[in-house]
Amino acid sequence: MYNTEIRGPLVLGNKSLGQITADITSPLYARPKFWWIVGLGISSIMMLLGFWAIYVTVSTGIGTWGVNNTVGWGWAIINFVWWIGIGHAGTAFSIFLLILRQEWRSSINRAAEAMTVVAVGCAAIFPALHMGRVWDAFFIFPYPNTRGPLWVNYNSPLFWDFIAISAYLLISASFWFLGMIPDFATIRDNTKSKVKKAVYGFFAMGWRGSVGEWKRYEGLSYILGGIAAVLVVSVHSIVSTDFAVSVEPGWHTTLFPPYFVVGAIFSGFAMVMTLMIILRKIYKLEDFVTDSHLDRVAKILVFVSLIMGTAYLTEIFVAWYSGNEYEIFTFFHNRITGEFTKQFWAMFICNAIIPQLMWFKKIRSNFLIVFVISILINVGMWFERFNIVVTSLANDYLPSAWASYSPTFVEISVYLGTLGIFIFGVLLFFKYIPMIAISEVKAVNKYQLKKKK
Repeated sequence: MYNTEIRGPLVLGNKSLGQITADITSPLYARPKFWWIVGLGISSIMMLLGFWAIYVTVSTGIGTWGVNNTVGWGWAIINFVWWIGIGHAGTAFSIFLLILRQEWRSSINRAAEAMTVVAVGCAAIFPALHMGRVWDAFFIFPYPNTRGPLWVNYNSPLFWDFIAISAYLLISASFWFLGMIPDFATIRDNTKSKVKKAVYGFFAMGWRGSVGEWKRYEGLSYILGGIAAVLVVSVHSIVSTDFAVSVEPGWHTTLFPPYFVVGAIFSGFAMVMTLMIILRKIYKLEDFVTDSHLDRVAKILVFVSLIMGTAYLTEIFVAWYSGNEYEIFTFFHNRITGEFTKQFWAMFICNAIIPQLMWFKKIRSNFLIVFVISILINVGMWFERFNIVVTSLANDYLPSAWASYSPTFVEISVYLGTLGIFIFGVLLFFKYIPMIAISEVKAVNKYQLKKKK
């Protein structure tokens, strides 16, 4: 059990149960703020731009992108892996800390899970578009059909991605919705609006809060948590295997599965940090998302940053020690020095060096600096995916086939569209769903008050 005497309280202000409900649900009843309307408008414009780019891609073809015969994977796969990484945050944060019985997760897990669902939805767009013929996407569904011997290609990484994304999205959405059922019932019982009472009552699924319901609820939480914990590791391992099964220089390595999983957790936790700093500041939730909460996330980022730095150095060492001239060229003459030097060092500095500043408590206590670091981490993680995808393909075994790659406006617009979808989804989450798990925070607060007595 969490020791509040040593680590400090998780909920500040000696709040009653009624105060906790009122503080967390107040944004649901208030009129939208000006910044919220502006953010929704900007994200809507970004989405419209993205929808236009998707229409152009589908109607004309991926020839509208900057990909070519050499670099067949461009921004689509870079952004797919990047979004999947961000999508690992909620599940990794909620599931692992739930299984390890870390009560401090209760103030952050809801926002992290919401971010996961939206991010995985954004990621799913890119493999579908990269197929070139989106209308044939049903061919990767393993369902009984009349096509005779024509079945899905189980050796295809595209099929692996489909299975990984669909399973991960299903379990993440289920776990997220399950956690909100008691809170929906709380809103249903407290709101005076008939419309809200009906809507939230529908999603509360008849919850009454009996002892039997709580037992089944907690049991199902651990079952879904156990399944999701496996998916956290397997999903990004599958994505990494898309690369590792090839013989491209820089890809053909057994390091990729753990390297990708740790990188996904790294980028996801960084996005959680970004989101929670904004959330606590705008909605004045410092009593629930305390300095101690953010300090713990910062410490996790420092630890994972060390692992990422070790992975980068391991790749470089193995390339040198192997004596393989193709690996040596990729790492030493193509990334560390050469055509893609800026991208490599942007990745290395943002992911392995800058986060180490958070060893110092003064840095961790300055949330403006931590906010900037969390953004730089995701910038660095994007460049990591760029280095993996583009550098190995642009300059491979055959110099006569080397080709440069740069994204077109259509590719950039698709990416901006997914950013718009993400921001739009997060803003709707801020307005219509409790940003913090009310029932879990109440349980933590009750334990704190009991310990004081």
